[in-house]
Amino acid sequence: MAQATDYLIRSIERLRSLIGEPLPIVRHKLLDALDEMAADFIRHSPFLVLGTADGEGNLDVSPKGDGPGFVEIENQTTLLIPDRPGNKLVFSLHNILVNPHVGIIFMVPGTEETLRVNGRAELTTDPEILSRLAARGKTPQLAIRVSVQECFFHCAKALRRSQLWNHQNWPAPVRVSFGKLLAAKMGGGNDLARRIDAQCEADYETNL
Repeated sequence: MAQATDYLIRSIERLRSLIGEPLPIVRHKLLDALDEMAADFIRHSPFLVLGTADGEGNLDVSPKGDGPGFVEIENQTTLLIPDRPGNKLVFSLHNILVNPHVGIIFMVPGTEETLRVNGRAELTTDPEILSRLAARGKTPQLAIRVSVQECFFHCAKALRRSQLWNHQNWPAPVRVSFGKLLAAKMGGGNDLARRIDAQCEADYETNL
């Protein structure tokens, strides 16, 4: 009788025998610096997902967003990401201090292709940089400087399958209640949950 472990893929050779090799032309899309198409995509992007790992390889993924072009292109191999107000857990920032390797996915609403950027990151409080990254009258406390080592566009298949930008297929919004999540852990009831949710809404309004 077959065991679950019999179906595990344990080698690159086995993986390639299943998936096959990429077409030779595909490797030409891998760049070691931003070209104009990639730079233009970043200028239009209001949202990215930043992947980091700590010194033991434990992973974290963090969303970052603001107006289109909120990430500054310093040059073909350097990006500056402002650190906007958040929950102050700073998992990504902790990780960067011990392991500078990062991966980023940039997205543009309505565009089915996405842009991947891999590189090394560092944290900076350079006043000149932070002043350039200010938004809504607020200057970030720090910025993430990313040295680009690899970038490439992903094709549209994932977003086409998911119908991510097809609003006609969107379900009703999922209601996430931090009040219910936190009140239960704090030993509180519905009243505490409502107060926490109200505080979250107020924070959305005043602390972007």
